[in-house]
Amino acid sequence: MPEDFVVEERLDFEPEGEGEHLWLWVEKRDLTTLELVRRLARACDVTPRDIGFSGMKDRTAVTRQWLSVHLPGREAPEVMAERLAGTPVRLLKQRRHPRKLKRGVHRANRFRLRISGPVAQHPGLEARWQWLCEHGVPNYFGPQRFGPQGRNLERARATLARGWRKRDDREGLMLSAARSYLFNELLAARLADGSWATPLHGDVLMLDGSASIFSVEQPDPALMARAAHLDLHPTGVLWGIGASSARDEAGAYEARLGERHVELCAGLERAGVRLARRALRIRLTDASLQCDAEGCELSFELPRGAFATSVLRELMDHPTLSPGTPLTERNGQ
Repeated sequence: MPEDFVVEERLDFEPEGEGEHLWLWVEKRDLTTLELVRRLARACDVTPRDIGFSGMKDRTAVTRQWLSVHLPGREAPEVMAERLAGTPVRLLKQRRHPRKLKRGVHRANRFRLRISGPVAQHPGLEARWQWLCEHGVPNYFGPQRFGPQGRNLERARATLARGWRKRDDREGLMLSAARSYLFNELLAARLADGSWATPLHGDVLMLDGSASIFSVEQPDPALMARAAHLDLHPTGVLWGIGASSARDEAGAYEARLGERHVELCAGLERAGVRLARRALRIRLTDASLQCDAEGCELSFELPRGAFATSVLRELMDHPTLSPGTPLTERNGQ
């Protein structure tokens, strides 16, 4: 049920109260963010490009997020609320702001998940949860990034093989699916040998809670201690144009990735996407687990771009999640 998966977007600021853009704090239920944009555009008599949002939220969930509507010199139509009535969209509040809401400006997402059945009754659930809180979570891109039955990835392979064009992929979903798949492959390789959370020679590290990165030739004891305390994390490449800063041991993982997926990597480079980096691990913040006779409720916050399904895959075995033995089980939990 959507009510078992609740997501709330967190910004670091509030709309200022005046400006050309009307910001709407909206709750949607069992609806994609792109469909929400289309519904708001119709309700406000504007085009979808006049709507701004920061993050794509899950469909099968109850989610709350800000969206902006460009309405210079005029108020929202009086019939806006009427047009949204009876839909899976609920307007919670509205406030003016001088600028359009841009993609990726939110700081984090707050999750509240309800699980039941055998997984909630597993005697090792609490120990697994505690292990994740102490050691962090592999920062996989979730299965929703690849579409139903992974079709986005297959479409991405075909699109990149014939030459990516903006008109064929206006939202960049194919590029995103390809880069996400390559990142997951790299993360899986470092998980396999236990280096996913441990700085290697030539690694590129990211400070927890920020996008600040720095390279390290040889990790010293102080850096290793900071990694153990989740203050910093090794990163993996998001493939694209540009030279990677990873060297030596860490660079070898990326070189092997490029050798195994030559066509996919070359297609991304031809498409002109720029190389970037993503943390291999994420920290669960403000996390809690509460259980009763009917099931368990998980509550936690993740940085933007991280997937709650990556947390769930470490707690349960489910066909909609990535296959493989959960990390906590491999560590004896």
